[in-house]
Amino acid sequence: MQKRGKGMIDTRLDFSGLLDLSKDLEALSKAENRGVMRNATRAAATIFRDEAKKRAPKRTGKLRRNIVVVTMRDRGGGIISGVHVRGANPRTGASDGKMKASNRNNAFYWRFVEMGTSNMAPIPFLRPAYDSRQEEAAKAAFDEANRAIDRALIK
Repeated sequence: MQKRGKGMIDTRLDFSGLLDLSKDLEALSKAENRGVMRNATRAAATIFRDEAKKRAPKRTGKLRRNIVVVTMRDRGGGIISGVHVRGANPRTGASDGKMKASNRNNAFYWRFVEMGTSNMAPIPFLRPAYDSRQEEAAKAAFDEANRAIDRALIK
């Protein structure tokens, strides 16, 4: 999971111990390799998303509904998947100025809930979700990568 921007969570899971997987990945085409990595990173991000939805405060349901998994390429050509709260630009974390506050897909206020304000105590839900599910997410990523490699090699 990765979040960027001022006051955002900036954490990455370490997959550097992938020696066995990396040998299998070398046998795949570039497109198959990207597919494996996309599936693996999304599997990990889905674990975090589900936990964040459970932990998010529910008044109207708008915040929970707008916690999603986003997958994109990073500047180096790699694959990044993470938890994103709609209403913020996924690349910068800043509010998306094109969306109206009343839009059902705009939960821009998530950062006020997570970090609090001068008038409101924080109710963290993203950071605790990440902290509590790191090992499970890493296992899900490795398991999905192995399954995706097996599917690609069988073709």
